[in-house]
Amino acid sequence: MDSILWGVRMVLLIVDTQKLITNNELYQFNLFESRVRQLINKARSRGVEVIFVRHDDGKENGLLKGTEEFEIYDGFQPVGSEVIFDKNVNSAFRGTGLLEYLRQKEENTVIIAGLQTEYCIDATIKAGFEHGFKMIVPANTNSTFDNQYMSADQTYKYYNEFMWNKRYAECISFERTIELMEE
Repeated sequence: MDSILWGVRMVLLIVDTQKLITNNELYQFNLFESRVRQLINKARSRGVEVIFVRHDDGKENGLLKGTEEFEIYDGFQPVGSEVIFDKNVNSAFRGTGLLEYLRQKEENTVIIAGLQTEYCIDATIKAGFEHGFKMIVPANTNSTFDNQYMSADQTYKYYNEFMWNKRYAECISFERTIELMEE
């Protein structure tokens, strides 16, 4: 049996895909958008809980609770009673109730997708790992923008191909992630 699957209780965690920053300036935006949509649809169809996280960065930065820009991107909207956690630091686990929620539900595997690779995705992967969760990162389901140190392409490759894989997470193909949700 696949080591990823033994005793698996998984959720799909969609991080910070908010209207202000989910746009075509992101690295490989069309691929990112398509794959996140597919992940959400597959999770819903297979009974894998979809959990959303939003980042409140304060009024000086545009991501402020209560504004339109703070809300989740139209293409990834929660449905029904899907849970949303709000945060004001990079890690989705710090002070949000997410950790307690996942432990109460006895989840042990988190498939993570969203924004931004080097900020909240990185912090959430490492925190999830530290809390004992198996973190799964499907290919091309996190993205970012160019920054003053690296291009978005370099950032994506650095984290997905070097930093996280086999250290803090299993960075696997998109197709393999879909298969995991079907098993």
